Amino acid sequence: MSIYSNNDLLMLSGIQHIAFCERQWALIHIEQQWHENVLTVEGKQLHSRVDDPLIKTKSGHSTMHRSVPLVSFRLGLAGCADVVEFLQTDSKQNSISLPGKDGLWQPLPIEYKRGKPKPDDRDEVQLCAQAMCLEELYAIRISEGFLYYGEIRHRLEICFDEKLRSRVTSLAERMHELYTNGVSPQPVYKPHCRSCSLFDICLPVRLSRPERATDYLNDVLEI
Repeated sequence: MSIYSNNDLLMLSGIQHIAFCERQWALIHIEQQWHENVLTVEGKQLHSRVDDPLIKTKSGHSTMHRSVPLVSFRLGLAGCADVVEFLQTDSKQNSISLPGKDGLWQPLPIEYKRGKPKPDDRDEVQLCAQAMCLEELYAIRISEGFLYYGEIRHRLEICFDEKLRSRVTSLAERMHELYTNGVSPQPVYKPHCRSCSLFDICLPVRLSRPERATDYLNDVLEI
């Protein structure tokens, strides 16, 4: 696996974009285009008031750190985790010491999302990427984390198995490949395109077929 430098690091949060659509990732992270819609605004509001009542009740044996900086030079990604919950443990395996805290602690990444669980794996790969960053930072192994969904007000346990880890690695490599090439992939229109905040910028209906793309460009050039 490649070892990246500080200058090579890409946004960790972008892994959810490329898991959803390579073109969406490229429009945001290569072309620097972004457009808010109801879904993105609601997502920001949820993140601004991160609040999971299920973890407050364990305050005696856990501590929460919010907006935790993350970096992985193996993945070439940097960003932050919404919340990392540290659980007190008696085990020396895969545990760390915390400044100002007695005993040993096991980190548990928690990512907050609006809505409900999605039909694809974009949320899972983002959470797993966060865990892989923490593993690299602390030289430990993290076996699971949680996704908390605002609509259902419930959190789901996600197991970081080898299949999911391999998916994260492949997506990170693809992000660097696309970024190095500097060219956005052509759109492929699918039903989920309608929920994308970049729908009007991407133009997937017009540009997803070669003959339609040619007609569109001809129309633009004639204006």
